[in-house]
Amino acid sequence: MSITTHVHEVHRLAVAVGAGFDDFRDRYERSVPILHVERFAALVREGADWDTVLRTTAENAPHDFIRYWTLDADVLMRLAGDRPHCSSYLMGNHAIAERMYRHDPGIMLYAPLRTLIHEDVDGTAWFSVDQPSTRFNSFGDPAITEVGIELDRKLAALIEHLGAPVPPALRGESRPT
Repeated sequence: MSITTHVHEVHRLAVAVGAGFDDFRDRYERSVPILHVERFAALVREGADWDTVLRTTAENAPHDFIRYWTLDADVLMRLAGDRPHCSSYLMGNHAIAERMYRHDPGIMLYAPLRTLIHEDVDGTAWFSVDQPSTRFNSFGDPAITEVGIELDRKLAALIEHLGAPVPPALRGESRPT
């Protein structure tokens, strides 16, 4: 039996979005569309070639990311009397993830990325995500780390598109070694 432990530092980025929760969530969900499940299931059934998958993915991800899953946690938490809004997502791009997967399928622990849009108790809306390069750097493979850094840049572009301040770390101003 073999067991390994990989201790690594992760940077959680939290951005006050400067907009109301509902407004920001709507912009996010329009910019990061839901996975076209039926279309991709058809590609699997057809045994489509990877170039077809890449083209279909690009069509589904106008800002490089797709939503694979959504949970509106606030609905359940309201039963306990909590009022802040909170939506959690799995957001990613399987075409990008594959470029890491080929080196180590273990990257799927962090792909897709988990993102969160929530209000704090004062009503300020936040967008939170773990910095991709700090997650993928933990695999110790330069090819995987390079894709993690690319994801930082793509995430920065998405946040900028959404009109929120971009954390300097996503622009390479503070990156793990």
